[in-house]
Amino acid sequence: MSIITGRGDSGETDLLFGRRIAKTSTRVESLGAVDELNAALGMARASGLTEEIEAIVDQVQEKLVGLMGQLACLSEDVARYDAKGYAKVQEKDVSWLEEKAREFEERGIRFTGWARPGVEHSVARAGLDVARSVARRAERQIWRLHEAGDEVPESVRLYFNRLSDLLWILARADAPK
Repeated sequence: MSIITGRGDSGETDLLFGRRIAKTSTRVESLGAVDELNAALGMARASGLTEEIEAIVDQVQEKLVGLMGQLACLSEDVARYDAKGYAKVQEKDVSWLEEKAREFEERGIRFTGWARPGVEHSVARAGLDVARSVARRAERQIWRLHEAGDEVPESVRLYFNRLSDLLWILARADAPK
C-alpha cells in the first residue's frame, strides 16, 4: 500500500473515525505543530543528550503521539475515542512534567547565553531550545483551537505550557556538547 493516495489533493485530510477536514483548519494546524515538535525532539534526541534527558524526551514523545490522537478526534467522536481506550494526556502527565522540572531546578541550571541558543556550541542544548520554541507554537495553536470553540481538555492545554518550561530547563541542565 502506498502512502500516496491523492485523497489530500482537494485540500482536505482525514481525522479519526473517517472525518474529513480542511488542511488549513486550526485543528490541522495544531496537529502539524505537535508533529513538528515531535520531530524537533527527535533531532535533539539524536544530538547527544544525556541518558537521563533522553529518557525524558522519549516519554514526552510517547505522550505526543497519544495527544495527536486526541487532537485528531472531533468533539462528536470523543465517546468513541474513549471507548476504544486510546491514549490521552491527563493531569498526571502535567504533574510529571512539573516534577521533572523541579528536580532539575533543584540540581541547578546554567544561564550562560540563556537568551541565545547555541552560544555554548552544544547541539544538544540548542536542539532542546528549538523543541521548546516549537512547543510554545503548538501551545498557541492549541489555544486558538480551544478559543475557536473546539474544546481542548485543560490537561492538554497545560501540558504544552509545562513542557516548554521543562525543555527550557533541560537545555540548561548538564547536557554534553
